[in-house]
Amino acid sequence: MKRIALGVGLLLACATVQAGGNADNGKQLVLNPDPKVEKSKGKGCATCHGEDGNKPSAADQPILAGQHYDYLVRALTDYKIGRRTNPIMKGFAGQLSKQDIEDLAAWFSSQKSSLHDQR
Repeated sequence: MKRIALGVGLLLACATVQAGGNADNGKQLVLNPDPKVEKSKGKGCATCHGEDGNKPSAADQPILAGQHYDYLVRALTDYKIGRRTNPIMKGFAGQLSKQDIEDLAAWFSSQKSSLHDQR
């Protein structure tokens, strides 16, 4: 019985740890970029991946919706620091703060994916 309680406790802890980001802030970065900034943060996300991450504008652009939070944080960070190479992503990710990256990851990971069923 103690093992079951421990297991449930660990699952609940993992569910709440998901994001250091704020999905609502991530949504705002994607949908309402700052008009005062010439290259607004998040503006390119919707252009290439769709507002909720489900509608890529080309076959070589991934669906971001429903992707794992940690994966999205790592991918955006890797583009920002040059570990991943793509000139378009480098340009957009390069202007993101750590918090922006976490917020965008929280937004896209919280969206239902058109690729698979989610539980």
